[in-house]
This record gives sequence, C-alpha cells and structure tokens, in this order.
Amino acid sequence: MAVRRADFAGSWYPGSERDCRRTIEEFSAASLPCPAGMHDVVGGIVPHAGWFFSGKIACNVIKCLKSQGDPDSCIIFGRHLHTGSNNYIMTQGKWSTPLGELEIDADLASKLTAEFPFTVETPSNYEQDNTIELQLPFIKYFFPRIKLVPIGAPPREESLEIARSAAKIAKDRGGRTIVLGSTDLTHYGYNYGYVPKGVGEDAVDWVKDVSDGQMVDLFLRMDGRGAIEESIKNHNACCSGAAGAAIEAAKEFGAKAGEKIEYYTSYDIRPDSSFVGYVGIVFYS
Repeated sequence: MAVRRADFAGSWYPGSERDCRRTIEEFSAASLPCPAGMHDVVGGIVPHAGWFFSGKIACNVIKCLKSQGDPDSCIIFGRHLHTGSNNYIMTQGKWSTPLGELEIDADLASKLTAEFPFTVETPSNYEQDNTIELQLPFIKYFFPRIKLVPIGAPPREESLEIARSAAKIAKDRGGRTIVLGSTDLTHYGYNYGYVPKGVGEDAVDWVKDVSDGQMVDLFLRMDGRGAIEESIKNHNACCSGAAGAAIEAAKEFGAKAGEKIEYYTSYDIRPDSSFVGYVGIVFYS
C-alpha cells in the first residue's frame, strides 16, 4: 500500500520516533483539563502551528478523545482554502508519521466521493499541508490502530453538508468515529498584512479579547455556519471551513456542548509584533 510522506517531520515537529514520543509525553504531562463529567466525547478543534507554539494544545485535545476508548476511525478536516477552492480528500493508501503509518479509511472516503465532488489526492500526488499532518503523530500515539479520513474543507456551506454526511455514513456503519477540525485563529501583524489596532500590548489584548474571543465563542456555541461567516468577515480563523465542518460532524455524532481546553497566542510563547492565536476545543454530549 502506497505511503504519503511526513513532509513536516524534522522541522515543524520532531522527525524521529524517540523524539516524537518524548515530546508527546511532555505535552501530555501538562495535563490540560478535559471537561469535568464529560461523556460521549466525539471530537474537537485543534491548532496547527509548529509544535513549539501550539503542540501542547493539540496533543491534549486529542488525549481527551481517548477517555471513551479507542475509536475505529478519525475524520479530520483542514487545509488553507478559500471559498472558491476545491474539496480535497485521500481515498486510499497510508500517511507516514515518525511513530508509524496511518491507513486511510477507504470505505468511508469512497462513499463520500460518491456524494460530493473532490480533488482526490494520492500518496504520490498531493499538495503539502501542515494543518492535518501536524495532528497525525498525536493521533497515532493515542490511537495506534485508527484509520484516517483527511478532508480539505473550504469555508462554504458545502463543507458543512460533507461533514454531516460523513458522520451519518460512519454512524450507519457502526463502531466509533471521532472528528477533528484544524485551524489557527487571528494572524496579526505586519508579517500577515493585518494591523487594525497597531502594535504592542493593546493589539495583543484586542486579538485575545475581541478578534479571537468572537471566534472561540462561536466554537463553544457549536455554530459552524457562524464561524465560517465570522472568519470571512473579520479574518480571525485561517481554516474556518475545517472548524465549521468539525462542529457540524460533532453535532451529528450527538455532541451538545463544547469546552475550551486552553487558549493562548504565539506572543505568549515568543513575544513579537506579528503573532497568531491558538485554541483547543472538545465537543461532547
């Protein structure tokens, strides 16, 4: 079975199995709290910067999904796309990680491609993408035998339809499937051409309290459509289609609530005039 490379291993996250495991264990030891009294945890939203900046959040969101036992499959939405972009998916093969390979859930993926138009990527013909790849070592670490459905979800209504359909297919098939949406929040500063509040501490506070705050509130309210509309209007999520799709799939799986695991910005890790917001959300019933 053909295998897709781990393109960002050794740069955005550790490239060896030993270093990956050690880093994941350090992140996991941070023990960011899973929602108290949660049950039927079905998914979450994770950030996708290099692990130095946001790996701790992503790791602990995925760790929270383990509380219900090992799932059979993971539907993960990502990709930096715009409203006119194609939908993307892999339907066969495997995806490499430093901890081993993750097999594509060909059954679920092929049923989706029968319903919706996709650009189908293969292990040898694809566009590099950090948004999904950076989650894969965490998924492999906590769920060694899980299968994967990686989907590029543009910020539009069709992505929400795809998400609901994917969840319905998984439910009809039986077993347990989890869902993840990969997005960072506001990209602020001259590096990103976005400085509506100037620079300095006041700008950081505005990003945290207003720009990112509005988006996080929509995530917690499980408003997938609202999150997409908000990002198009106010530029406060880079992959809102992925986040909105994850929310809609989580609701189809029965989630009734979202809870924030942690939020911070890259400014909190390494202060700079340009910085990015990160949040981790868990969805459960």
